[in-house]
Amino acid sequence: MKKAYVFPGQGAQFIGMGKDLYDNSDLAREMFEKANDILGFRITDLMFAGTDEDLRQTKVTQPAIFLHSVILAATKGDEFKPDMVAGHSLGEFSALVASKALSFEDGLRLVYARAMAMQKACEAEPSTMAAIIGLPDQVIEETLGTITDQIVVPANYNNPGQLVISGSFKGIEIACEKLKAAGAKRALPLKVGGAFHSPLMEPARIELADAIESTPFKTPVCPIYQNVNAKAVTAPEVIKQNLIAQLTSPVRWTQIVQNMVGDGATTFIEVGPGSVLQGLVKKIAPAVETMGA
Repeated sequence: MKKAYVFPGQGAQFIGMGKDLYDNSDLAREMFEKANDILGFRITDLMFAGTDEDLRQTKVTQPAIFLHSVILAATKGDEFKPDMVAGHSLGEFSALVASKALSFEDGLRLVYARAMAMQKACEAEPSTMAAIIGLPDQVIEETLGTITDQIVVPANYNNPGQLVISGSFKGIEIACEKLKAAGAKRALPLKVGGAFHSPLMEPARIELADAIESTPFKTPVCPIYQNVNAKAVTAPEVIKQNLIAQLTSPVRWTQIVQNMVGDGATTFIEVGPGSVLQGLVKKIAPAVETMGA
């Protein structure tokens, strides 16, 4: 009977997120105020009472989701006893802080640096993503392999039958047409700022690598299953290298959940805004129990 704690990524944000924590916990209030100081602006104002547009800015979205997740975990105190952790994309940073591989302050600084680097990469090379529903992963991979004059790659292996692709606008357009012809039920362009988890994020990867390399990491209290290889990791240096590679590599969420179940996870607890990961986990491993923190 092992508990796997999982942490959501970009897209889980909502107006009012974290306000109940701020209002009802001295620890949460202290951590939120510390975050306002570190960031140099009152992110709490945007989280609690901003607009959808405010929250959609990458430089706000990423730290907001991180803060909600990490502070929620912290308020659980001794109840928070993970046997294993994982995070979807940005959520990997939340998982690392919650499992004590990274300090709260360092985690927040890295997340903000990641957000700003990604924002810059998006502005330098306009690009996008699309969700492909109802095709085996292998068919999608093979189809993308036939597009050689544009960048378009698998980005998020979310569950069997749902894979998000990432690339240039033209590449995504061509891929969606080809994948629909190959039998995809749907090929939906996503409203995102750029081609996350693709080679187009290389400038952001280089920028973030310096910040990660100079940040102290510790051995986490339990294994973390990382996006890049879906394997359980505890060695700080390996964690760092996988985290650097994450920006230009796909998120292997399907494989992460399968590996956690294979290693004994029977309960998956989502820590952070929304319930997207609970839905994905249920599709990957219908027999496990899922819940929010």
